[in-house]
Amino acid sequence: MLYNVLDNEVERMRLTPKFCLKGFIRFHFMCYLMCGRIASALFVLSRIFWRCVSISAKELAINEEIKFKEVRTISADGSQLGIIPVSKALEAAYAADLDLVCISPNAQPPVCKIMDYGKYRFDQAKREKEAKKNQKTFEIKEIRLGLSIDVHDFETKGRHAIKFLQNGDKVKVSIRFRGRELGHPEIGLDTMQRFAEFCSDYASVEKPAKMEGRNMLMFLAPKNVK
Repeated sequence: MLYNVLDNEVERMRLTPKFCLKGFIRFHFMCYLMCGRIASALFVLSRIFWRCVSISAKELAINEEIKFKEVRTISADGSQLGIIPVSKALEAAYAADLDLVCISPNAQPPVCKIMDYGKYRFDQAKREKEAKKNQKTFEIKEIRLGLSIDVHDFETKGRHAIKFLQNGDKVKVSIRFRGRELGHPEIGLDTMQRFAEFCSDYASVEKPAKMEGRNMLMFLAPKNVK
């Protein structure tokens, strides 16, 4: 129908030049409408296609894919139907308008359950999404100290570290040794210990202070994160 409308609009534009602009706008609107419907249809088809692909890539065998002769069968309400031929289990599943799903193929005998497999996959995907959403993520923030750091800077950097720890992030504390400072690592160790004590109410030492090249590093982790 839309193709006929487009043909009519083209003919009208050709025969009536004074309405060319109006017809041109109407023509492009029709094109947009038609292309929009086609795009929508293609989008829906692509979603259906990838939905089918994702289901076909499942790990569990269902219905006619189950090749075992006999299976231990569990009904949809969880009751045991015993060890029965797979054909009987399929009949029971189809009679309930459900699927037969092999949930434990390595058991002896294999275990199958009657269920709505589409709903099972939907619930599984939903649980995975929720687990991913609730999964805690953290960053490693760096605090740089110096061997000759004064009290004010020390406390300021300590408060910054505590703020990072309260947000659930880990903190990497570093001291860079220059020139003759390399001969006095004990000063760096003392600074690191004082910094760990300053943050002790909010952090535990995940990795003690250790020299790595010209740097001394220590890692602090929030106390509520294992």
